[in-house]
Amino acid sequence: MITPEISKLKWSLILVLVSISLVKFKPSLHRTRLSSTQIQNLTLTEPQTRSVSDPVINQEQQQERTRNTYIVRFVEYKKAEDHRNYLEQNVKLDGWEWIERRNPAAKFPTDFGLVSIDDSIRAVLIEEFGKLERVKDVSVDSSYKRSLLGKKTKRVGAFVDGKKRPGKIFTAMSFSEGESYVGLVTTNSTINWKRHLMMQRSQITSLFGADVLWAKGYTGSKVKMAIFDTGIRANHPHFRNIKERTNWTNEDTLNDNLGHGTFVAGVIAGQDAECLGFAPDTEIYAFRVFTDAQLIAEKVWELTANNIIMVSAIGNDGPLYGTLNNPADQNDVIGVGGIDYSDHIASFSSRGMSTWEIPHGYGRVKPDIVAYGREIMGSKISTGCKSLSGTSVASPVVAGVVCLLVSVIPEGNRKDILNLASMKQALVEGAAKLSGPNMYEQGAGRVDLLESYEILKSYQPRASIFPGVLDYTDCPYSWPFCRQPLYAGAMPVIFNATILNGMGVIGYVESPPTWHPSDEEGNLLSIHFTYSDVIWPWTGYLALHMQIKEEGAQFSGEIEGNVTVDITSPPARGEKGPRSSTCVLHLKLKVVPTPPRSKRLLWDQFHSIKYPPGYIPRDSLDVRNDILDWHGDHLHTNFHIMFNMLSDAGYYVETLGSPLTCFDARQYGTLLLVDPEDEYFTEEIEKLRDDIINTGLGLAVFAEWYNVDTMVKMRFFDDNTRSWWTPVTGGGNIPALNDLLAPFGIAFGDKILNGDFSIDGEQSRYASGTNIVKFPGGGYVHSFSLLDTSESGATQNILSSGMAKAASAILGLLEVSGGRIAVYGDSNCLDSSHMVTNCFWLLKKILDFTSRNIKDPVLFSDSVRQDRPLYQDDNQLPSRRTDVNFSSYSSVVGKELICRSDARFEVWGTKGYGLQVRGRNRRLPGYPVIDLGTVETSNLKKSNLIENNKDDSLGNKYLGLLYRDDLPLDVPVLAAGHWLIPAVVAISGILLLFSFWRIRQKRRRRRKGSGSGRFANL
Repeated sequence: MITPEISKLKWSLILVLVSISLVKFKPSLHRTRLSSTQIQNLTLTEPQTRSVSDPVINQEQQQERTRNTYIVRFVEYKKAEDHRNYLEQNVKLDGWEWIERRNPAAKFPTDFGLVSIDDSIRAVLIEEFGKLERVKDVSVDSSYKRSLLGKKTKRVGAFVDGKKRPGKIFTAMSFSEGESYVGLVTTNSTINWKRHLMMQRSQITSLFGADVLWAKGYTGSKVKMAIFDTGIRANHPHFRNIKERTNWTNEDTLNDNLGHGTFVAGVIAGQDAECLGFAPDTEIYAFRVFTDAQLIAEKVWELTANNIIMVSAIGNDGPLYGTLNNPADQNDVIGVGGIDYSDHIASFSSRGMSTWEIPHGYGRVKPDIVAYGREIMGSKISTGCKSLSGTSVASPVVAGVVCLLVSVIPEGNRKDILNLASMKQALVEGAAKLSGPNMYEQGAGRVDLLESYEILKSYQPRASIFPGVLDYTDCPYSWPFCRQPLYAGAMPVIFNATILNGMGVIGYVESPPTWHPSDEEGNLLSIHFTYSDVIWPWTGYLALHMQIKEEGAQFSGEIEGNVTVDITSPPARGEKGPRSSTCVLHLKLKVVPTPPRSKRLLWDQFHSIKYPPGYIPRDSLDVRNDILDWHGDHLHTNFHIMFNMLSDAGYYVETLGSPLTCFDARQYGTLLLVDPEDEYFTEEIEKLRDDIINTGLGLAVFAEWYNVDTMVKMRFFDDNTRSWWTPVTGGGNIPALNDLLAPFGIAFGDKILNGDFSIDGEQSRYASGTNIVKFPGGGYVHSFSLLDTSESGATQNILSSGMAKAASAILGLLEVSGGRIAVYGDSNCLDSSHMVTNCFWLLKKILDFTSRNIKDPVLFSDSVRQDRPLYQDDNQLPSRRTDVNFSSYSSVVGKELICRSDARFEVWGTKGYGLQVRGRNRRLPGYPVIDLGTVETSNLKKSNLIENNKDDSLGNKYLGLLYRDDLPLDVPVLAAGHWLIPAVVAISGILLLFSFWRIRQKRRRRRKGSGSGRFANL
């Protein structure tokens, strides 16, 4: 039996493949053009309905219904009067007139004008305008107008029939040339906030100017469109070109029983006047892969290598970040997000960045583009139209645009020019960037059919980079980069761009990318590159790892320049030599002097386990509809609100995607460990102890629940993968975290605590957090009465006949020699995914303590000081699962400790600061060398860890003596640095040299004595 949790997984997979649209084109010899009559049939005509209460329609209202406003764009800037004269002299037909623009901008040169066109000859006039040499294109005017909410009555402002309307005055936006009102708003009436598209509300095609291309004869002819959805009926009246239907489900039917597949097909290729599609002549191939009960999906993204253009919805998991659905998050798929008619990102639209690359890299910009996805009209199952919202509505909008654009290319040239990369280039380069959303919300911006048409009609195969610009001065679009400048000494800032290769399905990077600064200051920037060895299919990646050199520690200003990379592809048929293209990425970066140590924070990304392939359960068990922790746990995904808060507070937060041995603790005020899930190398545990005790590093830990019995209960069978899924760890990996904290006498338990509490008037929610069971005396511990919802806690509640709450320690603060430690048992208050209440106030107070030794009087009050340590025997601490092969998901267990490309350049390929492995790593200047031998994992309890390591090498034996593990941490400890062994070696060397000197002196005296004797004998 499938547990209730499986339902979310199944529906999340439906979002993964819903509205996948595949475009395949075939060559033919002639381009199909439509007559004016046919074009007219493709255009919406206003239903001629009358209201019973309005029997008389005056002449002015009739004119409004038969004329629409259009934008005529010109190829050059001139005065509006010159454009008007040009049109009047060259267009002799009646039925149109120039609309004067009465605004302050009217006196300046312009490249467009507004004309009113009679609908009866609209197509003919648009064709006449399009023939003119100075006219670029003609499109419908979709400008916004504001109107009061109310029914059609004679009114002036807030007055109706000379009397003031009751209640508040509301305004609404609309897409209309006429007026329309949505009910009378009174004090006691319900307000209808629905934004409606007025006379042309249902015609999404008009908003993108599809009728301009229809007028040119482009209607999607000879283009194949595969729709992977819920199917379609064979004799549906809205479609003229259903070529094939295929059933990939376990149900014996080809028909659509849900309506979603039919709707998607209608947006792309519908011909009904009420809900027109973009490309009505497109050939439809319907693949039924979804049902109302089961999902059966194939790996469709491999089709892109066969010159099939794939369009897919990005997902409806917004406004959360890091929620992109597959396959829309792939490079070789056009991923589409949704916007509303105000050009705001729809709340339901999933946000980037992609999470495939983390925790050991950085995600890509997704979605690629956005399109209208709210209240779009499409076909019903059998006949008629309806409206739907979602990114699975926005994606067929783009798929329809793609079909129309494919038909722009002469059919004989399509095979040579059109592919996934060239189409994506046309879409992203032609898109209109929206003001407000960042790149991980809108991608390149709103799709612009006509601009993409201009790019495609003169397209020559080439390679390019997306995004083509990274501008730190362009905020908020360039978030998060524009929130935090570069500075010397920081971890590399990684920007992951996509290479689009329109020259061929396979390509190669001819030579390493090159940085070309525009001025002398640009030489302060050092960039290392990682990139795809082979660009296939059609796409690859180019990652920039950017650091400011040490000589730029005091520099403040901007650095600008270009990164270039040469791409080659094999020659096309009939060509003799390989194709080549130079890609350019423009950089404009902000640089500031290196901040003080107390303002620099380091975020541990390395110990986060990504999903997939592991089943990492959610952090808050109260959230029943989301069983997986799949948002990346990154500063720029589900912790993006916290990142913005820290930036506003003056902190600089850097990311570490390598082990804890790969950072210099002397540069940072606090190390942030939030929701860690992986194990720790032995060397990490040793180094962190040394960093805190000897260098004064602060440590802030926000843990999560861990209970083996609860994890076993969360096991379920997945019908899609035909396998059992079981959690590989809890919300966090408490056994591993306890190993890390053991040198300080700190450990967490296995309770799952829930409830509300207050500190200094700040109300907080503890959501599935854990408890502190070990803490040294002399520290400060805060305890509250919370409900234990773990399996053992639930049993105890049953036995006690109630919901028993007991005081549990959840917050601890401790000074350790020069460093400071703060531990808290819950991370949900920092995670924007399922946050009930935030604890940013607590994080600020903790950072004041760990980074600057500022003690909040409430957190450090005498009432919470521990005179005696909290203690629990080690064999009672949470234990690791023995029935899970953790090495399959871990970056530690069974792996080699090595600093990756997201660490400082000087430690790439090494084991880190202060560590040297025989015959492998180069010595780093300015850091002592300690041979710790081979790499081991931290699967052993801490009580055995130090003892086992003491025998590894002579250096470790002395370190074990110096650290004095037998002393409690609340007793002052004098910890020697690593100077003792080099000092002993130096003294030994001096004594040895002194011995050699003495022996040499004795020999000289002997020779002198023997020589005197010989002279005496003579």
